[in-house]
Amino acid sequence: MNVGKVCNQACHHCHVEAGPKRTESMPERVADRVLELLAADGGIATLDVTGGAPELNPSFRRLVVEARRLGRRVIDRCNLTILFEPGQDDLAAFLAEHAVAVTASLPCYTADNVERQRGQGVFDKSIRALQRLNALGYGRPDTALRLDLVYNPVGAFLPPAQAELEARYRRELAGAFGITFDRLLTINNMPIKRFAGMLARDGSAEAYQALLVNHFNPATVDDLMCRSLVSVGWDGRLYDCDFNQMLELPLAAPDAGWPRTIWDVDDLRGLDGSPIATGRHCFGCTAGAGSSCGGALIS
Repeated sequence: MNVGKVCNQACHHCHVEAGPKRTESMPERVADRVLELLAADGGIATLDVTGGAPELNPSFRRLVVEARRLGRRVIDRCNLTILFEPGQDDLAAFLAEHAVAVTASLPCYTADNVERQRGQGVFDKSIRALQRLNALGYGRPDTALRLDLVYNPVGAFLPPAQAELEARYRRELAGAFGITFDRLLTINNMPIKRFAGMLARDGSAEAYQALLVNHFNPATVDDLMCRSLVSVGWDGRLYDCDFNQMLELPLAAPDAGWPRTIWDVDDLRGLDGSPIATGRHCFGCTAGAGSSCGGALIS
């Protein structure tokens, strides 16, 4: 583990890994503690819930309702097909009722590319889910219901310019399916976990790492998400970002008493000014136009 020299600014964005992305799922006591910390720190403006299919977690709706009651913006990182899972018939209406912002992965506007990456039938379900959200007012200019789409490359290359790709998505999705949305967020592929395995099988791991290093852009550093975000794992452990969480790379610890979990802090402002744990994968967030939970960092 390396410890970066850049320090956290005031935390205003809280990512929560609710799952289930794997066998583990956030227990109720973790959700309780997250809500306690939100209530204690008015500086956290956004609760961002992720984890593959966070909506299936029994505490998901309570997290949404209570966070909104506290006046926080809530983002649901939605895989879209969840809207058609058993027991989720009212999910879209629930999200709209509580003005939850939806950030949805759609790696392409064509069926072939999406299904090559996500599996057969995923594109059709994703399109129908977006149409359902549009019908409720999501992605429409006359409502406050935000719908953002997420693109990440299907291979070992950097995304195209975000604005140009967004214009193409708008044209194709509106023309073929009548779908509208607010923004397209482009995210660099991080050389970790499943994508790292693919690179290793192709023998292109070092070439992709070199691509990221050679495209390092210092202009991205000030807006890196790890500077104003804290990521809470399904078990309550704390991380500087979701990628560090996936690698189980915890907060950099200046001493043995440094907070490691949500039960080690009474106020997340105590993390302000702390060092950031970094590794080779961090070049993924600083390459080209940069990459964050909010898309490209440089227009």
